[in-house]
This record gives sequence, C-alpha cells and structure tokens, in this order.
Amino acid sequence: MIEIIRYNINNKAEWDEFIDHSKNGSFLFKRDFMEYHADRFIDHSIMVYNDGILSAVVPANLSDGDVISHQGLSYGGIIIKENLRLLEVASLVKSILIYLNNNLIKKWVIKLIPRMYNERTCDELDWIMFKLGAKLYRRDTALAINNRITKLPYQERRRRSIKKASKLNLLIKEGLDQFDPFWTNVLVPNLMRKHGVAPVHTINEIQLLAKKFPENIKQYNIYLDHKVVAGCTMFLNKHVAHAQYISGSEEGRVSGCLDFLFDHLICEVYNHYDFFDFGICNENGGQLINKGLLEWKEGFGARSILHDFYEVETSCFNLLDDFTI
Repeated sequence: MIEIIRYNINNKAEWDEFIDHSKNGSFLFKRDFMEYHADRFIDHSIMVYNDGILSAVVPANLSDGDVISHQGLSYGGIIIKENLRLLEVASLVKSILIYLNNNLIKKWVIKLIPRMYNERTCDELDWIMFKLGAKLYRRDTALAINNRITKLPYQERRRRSIKKASKLNLLIKEGLDQFDPFWTNVLVPNLMRKHGVAPVHTINEIQLLAKKFPENIKQYNIYLDHKVVAGCTMFLNKHVAHAQYISGSEEGRVSGCLDFLFDHLICEVYNHYDFFDFGICNENGGQLINKGLLEWKEGFGARSILHDFYEVETSCFNLLDDFTI
C-alpha cells in the first residue's frame, strides 16, 4: 500500500538519510540546504512510502496553486529509492498525482535532474512524462566535460590564453575566506554591471551553506599580483563537479587568468570526477543561447547535456492505470 505525507521537521533525519542512499539524490536536497531560504517559499515537499518503506521524496514548493520542483534549487523532480524498477516508479508517480489532485492541486511542475547527476541509470521518469503527455515547456543545455571517456582537446584560443597567463605572477587560493573577496570584488560588480542583478546567494548565505556543507561547496580564487581577478564557486556531488558561479574581472579575462583557473580545476583538482559541469548558457526560458558563453565553455571540450522541465496535469493519473501487455 502506498502512503503519502507532507514533509515536516520531524522527518528531517529520515529525509536526509534517504537522499544519501537514493539513485538520483544530491546534497542540494538535504534539508539544511533547502531551508536556508525557507522564508521565500511555501514548502510542499512530500514523502512517499510503499508498504511502510520510504521509496521516494519530492522536493517542492507551492506557488499560485501549483506544486513546483523547489524553486530554490536548480533541479528537483522525484528522488527515488535506488533499487526501484520502472513499474514501481510509475505506480509511485500515479499515487503522487492522485494525492495532488485530491488536494485540489491541478498542476505539477517538474524540473528533472540532468542525467549526469544520477547515481544509477534513472530514465524511468522521462518515459513516464511521455506516457502522461506532459508538456515539455523548457529545455536547457548544460555544458559538461565527460571524464569517463577521452576528453576533447581545448580550443586553440583557450590554449593561448592559458599559456599567456602562466607567465604572470599568479596565485590560486581555496577556502572559506575566499568567498568574500570574490563576491565583493568580482561577482557582485560583474552581475550588476552586465545584468543589473545580484547573485542568487548573498555572501552571508553562501558562507553559511559552505560551513554546513564543507565537502560540497568550495571557493577558488585566482590572484594576479596579489589582486583577486577571477573565481569559481564549486558545488560537488558524488560524481559531478559543478561550477555554480563563474566570474572574472576585465583584467582577469584579458590576462587569461580565468582560463588558467579553469584549466587548473579541470585537469588537476577535479579530473577524478565523472563530469565537470559548467552549467547552462541558456536564456529566455531555454529558447536562447548565449553564444559567447557557449563558445567559452565548449572551448574547454565541454558538450551539451539536456535539462528538461515538464508540466503535468494532476488529473491525468488514469493514463498510468494499465500500460503493460
């Protein structure tokens, strides 16, 4: 029998332990990460039990009457017990839809987890979205280097840039004390000048999260003649090293320091991870590509991995009634 409950603080330990042993979990789904900005969202995360055993969790919030893969996270979807099979997952999804529908929620908005983050193969949800006739309303392209196969060579422009920077007086630093110099002198000024926005995380928030997740969040800065000119904030999952924030001052870019830093991260620090993920280069809900950003990321040998977003009408649960022969 399947039972569904809404998450509450008493479930924190059970939720976090489940994330650690799921086949598509991420440290982003740990409650301490999800709840650093709890005041901004109406949490509507749910937990799904099958015969008393926790089999799936859904990190989500409520917005305009819809349940959405948590808007404070880059991805979400359904986190699944590591040994579940296709028909079991379909049964869980059907039960989730019935639960939402019974609670007068008409739409479930799902941000699937890019495949490279899965601990095990986990395409059941993609097929189930097809079966439900879910609307694919957005498709981003993450750029990643696959370290499990022979890597593509760098673009010549990247090689020249790295070589130029290597002749300068450079120093790379990593640590908690590096967040503030990067945020204050590089990231915030760049985002305000180019886009008129602030980073998603304030300096206090990112420092708090880095203290809570010291093995998962790292800051690397590169200094030219003792002046910070570029940096990268890394989010680390089991097999994926993800560049969450990337920014360089004009001096840092022209001098090649940003390229030099990334060569260091790709080839020396995170070469043992399965994937080095640069993140997306999409704008306008996935419809547009930032060509300059795309060229820069592909210049290191990164290539596209899809990140899909779906809308599902909760009333369509009957489409999962019987589809086997």
